[in-house]
Amino acid sequence: MKKRKIEVVVISDVHLGTHGCHAEELLAYLNSIQPKKLILNGDIIDIWQFNKRYFPPSHLKVLKKIIGMASRGTEVHYITGNHDEMLRKFAATSIGNFNIANKLVLNLDGKKAWIFHGDIFDVSIQNAKWLAKLGSYGYNLLILINRFINWCLAKMGREKYSLSKKIKNSVKGAIKHINDFEKTAADLAIEKNYEYVICGHIHEPKKELYENKYGKTMYLNSGDWVENLTALEYSFKRWRVYQYNYDKLLPFFVDEDLKEMDMNELIVSITEERKVKPSNMNEKSLGNQGLTQDGDGM
Repeated sequence: MKKRKIEVVVISDVHLGTHGCHAEELLAYLNSIQPKKLILNGDIIDIWQFNKRYFPPSHLKVLKKIIGMASRGTEVHYITGNHDEMLRKFAATSIGNFNIANKLVLNLDGKKAWIFHGDIFDVSIQNAKWLAKLGSYGYNLLILINRFINWCLAKMGREKYSLSKKIKNSVKGAIKHINDFEKTAADLAIEKNYEYVICGHIHEPKKELYENKYGKTMYLNSGDWVENLTALEYSFKRWRVYQYNYDKLLPFFVDEDLKEMDMNELIVSITEERKVKPSNMNEKSLGNQGLTQDGDGM
């Protein structure tokens, strides 16, 4: 299968090492793409719930695939989250094309993208980590129960059902938490003059233009690979939310935004992309394409 060439891919909340992780689907997705930059936006490995008795081969294959992508020229940025916070002691570490950081700022075609996991906005994690960890174990148990229910539904020829989504959508506190999270991230991005703010953490994939009296920004969330199986993709100056369950391995061109794009601009973008070989993706060539890393802080 011919791989899709994408400028930037963002995935988060994979939770390798837990029963809820859809590692095989993620591996299928990673095998279908050839990104210039791969951003792992937190909670990739669930160290909170890590158990040496449960780390299936498919989970290990995901890690091997990511390392392999880095060795073949993809610039990989591992941004730490709360479930893999132990890696924060290694922030600013780089090994070849593999980098670990707590946050990242990219220049994408002249627009700044502010990327971080988002757990900094979660009061329960900051003030009562034990409670957050307890909730994490409860969530994992709920996912296990949900898998059994969906297995039964599949046997009966019925559609899958998400218990966690049903609970989140019916609890006013959960809805408010998500809305407050998105508003806080967007307001801070506008204050810091970022055109894009990209988070994970809350397992709610989204792409939405946010505006207040001081300006506007595009809020993006990469979702997760436990329930939603989503990623963010940036190509041809456009962001889209990739949904594995709906898009499968369809090409990027199905994005509605591209229908509005000038044909000459599209042809130039494709032509320029073909001129750059993965082996030549050094910092100088990335800088010429407007994809240099900015060291601006949070």
